[in-house]
Amino acid sequence: MSNVISDEVERITFHCYRPLLSHFYVGPFLFLYSLWAAISFQSEQSIEVKLIALAGCVIIHILCGLFCVWSVEWKTLSMCYSLSDASRAYLAKVVPTRNNGSTQLCAINRRKKESGEEELWLDFQQTKYICVDGRNFKPISFPVNLKIEEYTKSKGLSNDDVKEADKKWGPNVMRVVLPTFQELFVERATAPFFVFQVFCVALWCLDEYWYYSLFTLGMLAMFEATVVKQQMKSMSEIKKMTQEPYLVSVYRNKRWEKVKSHNLYPGDVISLTRRSETVPCDLLLIHGQCVVDESMLTGESVPLMKECMVAEDGSCSYTGSLDIETHSRLHVVFGGTKVIQHSPAANKNFLKSSDGGCIAYVLRNGFNTAQGKLLRTIMYSVQRVTANNFEAFMFILFLLQFAIAASAYVWIEGTKDPDRNRYKLFLECTLILTSVVPPELPIELSLAVNSSLLSLIKMGIYCTEPFRIPFAGKVHICCFDKTGTLTSDKLELTGVCGISKKDPSGLLDINSVPLETIHVLATCHSLLYVDDKLIGDPIERATLAVLPWTLTKGDVVICKTIKQSLKILKRFHFNSSLKRMSVLVSKQDSSFNTEHLVMTKGAPEVIKDMLKEIPADYDSIHKKYTLQGGRVIALASRVLDKELTVRDVTREEAERDLTFCGFVVFSTPLKKESKAAVSMLKESSHYVVMITGDSPLTACYVANQLKITKKVLILTEHDDSWRWETPDGSVTFPVGEEDSAYSLCLTGQGMVYCQNTPDPKRGTLFDKIITRVNVFARVTPKQKEDVITTLKSQGLITVMCGDGTNDVGALKHAEVGVAIISNAPEVKPEKKDIQEKNTMKQTLMKQIEQGRRDRKSQLADRQKMLEEKLQELQAEEDTLVKLGDASIASPFTSKYSSVKCVCSIIRQVNEGLKYFLSLSKRSD
Repeated sequence: MSNVISDEVERITFHCYRPLLSHFYVGPFLFLYSLWAAISFQSEQSIEVKLIALAGCVIIHILCGLFCVWSVEWKTLSMCYSLSDASRAYLAKVVPTRNNGSTQLCAINRRKKESGEEELWLDFQQTKYICVDGRNFKPISFPVNLKIEEYTKSKGLSNDDVKEADKKWGPNVMRVVLPTFQELFVERATAPFFVFQVFCVALWCLDEYWYYSLFTLGMLAMFEATVVKQQMKSMSEIKKMTQEPYLVSVYRNKRWEKVKSHNLYPGDVISLTRRSETVPCDLLLIHGQCVVDESMLTGESVPLMKECMVAEDGSCSYTGSLDIETHSRLHVVFGGTKVIQHSPAANKNFLKSSDGGCIAYVLRNGFNTAQGKLLRTIMYSVQRVTANNFEAFMFILFLLQFAIAASAYVWIEGTKDPDRNRYKLFLECTLILTSVVPPELPIELSLAVNSSLLSLIKMGIYCTEPFRIPFAGKVHICCFDKTGTLTSDKLELTGVCGISKKDPSGLLDINSVPLETIHVLATCHSLLYVDDKLIGDPIERATLAVLPWTLTKGDVVICKTIKQSLKILKRFHFNSSLKRMSVLVSKQDSSFNTEHLVMTKGAPEVIKDMLKEIPADYDSIHKKYTLQGGRVIALASRVLDKELTVRDVTREEAERDLTFCGFVVFSTPLKKESKAAVSMLKESSHYVVMITGDSPLTACYVANQLKITKKVLILTEHDDSWRWETPDGSVTFPVGEEDSAYSLCLTGQGMVYCQNTPDPKRGTLFDKIITRVNVFARVTPKQKEDVITTLKSQGLITVMCGDGTNDVGALKHAEVGVAIISNAPEVKPEKKDIQEKNTMKQTLMKQIEQGRRDRKSQLADRQKMLEEKLQELQAEEDTLVKLGDASIASPFTSKYSSVKCVCSIIRQVNEGLKYFLSLSKRSD
């Protein structure tokens, strides 16, 4: 057995195939058939008895062969022998860790190195594992932790380096091989339930029930064929995430050359430009800066600014080795994202590309990129779930006990009559055994499932995995994402507080705040223009929209009411670990004297430590609005020291001795139908849980609004110890002694603490309390998966509803994953509205055609406006699944953004099950 240095693989064992005759389903049965022939030749028993014995042997033989299809463990046991090390083995049985797919039997590959040594590796779930010492395997390493200097001074690969890189990492390809219809149908046709039904049909045919039996078999095959078609359609959506190779400028052999994107390798230096295709692999930005759209990976539509590792003067603010987790937000451009704006470095001494792009270093390629990991999560994150495997076995085994007793009685009594036909007697006994599952069951089941599918489609809900429909009828827990799912993802600026002398805690209208506060709001952001369109964080766009200030393309902010402008000179971008951002701004006074200002905003607890003077009620004010569900951001500024130059000033020098400029408060309104949906689920005895990356105070407030919780305790750390406390801190309990009258809220850090705290009865504290937790806040996408998988491990059937790619893992692990499409309407539009839109669309098309025929220049602007309006109407009409939506991997997808779709799924599935039961009663 191998030790594997990986979070995704638990263990590896080594094997070789036995000779064909020693396979369990070959050699032993050759002997068995020979024995039957010898006994039959000498025996005086009737021909019926001999054929019955042969039929028994054949059935057992077929089952042994099928078990090799159903179980990798059985296949390994029956066809292979084990070895202690990999050097002599040709196969490896790879057992993944929990919730990371199913066990596979993989081939061990070999190649001779130039040194003469033999290199062993295997491919498991599109990841290459290298053998390090004949027994132990580890995932192949990539140059993601080298010294910073090695990246900044890299001159790309030579031809010899490329050949070696191709052998080590392989091409930059993400091949999603779609199985054929025949392959998928055979896979479903060898499932236990289908095999059992075919066996029953064969028995009925032997008893002269030809028409009825063949009709049942035909219906069963048609149902499986429709399921396969749906499965192929779902897989084709995943394949669309990959793209065809395109030409990229690569610096090799000390010159620029054009290379196909699938021939990129770690260590390559490439030119990164804005283009229609997505970024081909994970890159470290060396020179220049760009703006990227990461919505396909994160589900967040906010464009991010990526900056280079090397400043314009050639200096680098980092020392030591690259930490991809720390540097990823600001310096790493991930594969699968899209560059929407780029600007090369101005320093002429830096490496320049022929196409004027940014210079980037390839870190990872293929399935090891961020996009590749997302694909692997979709394809391999959970074991294959079918509604007719484990549960079908248990159901059949339970009823089989009674059938065996009845069959044994009939056989014993029947054999007492020497004149009775043994063949007919055996057939009757076998039919008794098979009657535990009625032959019309698959027809009734398919009708019930299709009935539910049709009802859901009418409601705008689509299902790509129909076998999950029965699970929706027995759901225990309903889990929801918050932002974009239960609440709107559009933020509203409520006001500014903390600066009024009369009432510091009172909210001021944006038009009543001091000019210093307005300056921070107008300049401290990452907004920019791309194709004459303002893009950036929704909070920042919402803020600028209500201010009488306008941002121009040159990063100049101009006031509409007074003659004043501010020029943004330098940005210290927002960092999730720092929880703040700052900008350096130039301002001219009335005497045309220029002064430089620092504008900073961030989390209140972070900005507090940077203030020159802290207001007495600073903490109480921001906690007040956070407890009310608001998103509170602290604002501060100062005049930059004259002896400091903008180019040389560091972040640490800028963000000190700041003057407090107030708190800006944003609110996120609930969606219209969220309250009604949650109320309906609670009334039907479903346990409702919220899982969000937002702050615990905001999450608890929203949960209280939705009546998910009444009184809540948050697990909080104080001086290296943990305790439960209410959001306002007025009531506290030690861990393990919390009042059962309270609901619980766990943060991401609290989850880690609970998972690492043992419990004598349930394993860990997390396993013990999870069924009492109503709110999970500040959790990562991986922790969302952990919540769902832990609930499943306790035998609970879960629904997960989300809207972004960061919900994909949780949606795949839940028995019923429901994706709602971002920016879609909450409810189905009325027929009248649809007719009005169609009429408007036709009118616009006629006007556009008229504009095209009329070549007068004064109509050009009007024609452009009409075309934009038509595109908006078309976008509203075509609500399609896009990359970045959670629906790329979700079994259920709603066309509308209301969470009421969860209620509809549960209700319609229950109606379908009632229909199924009524059919069963009629057949009885």
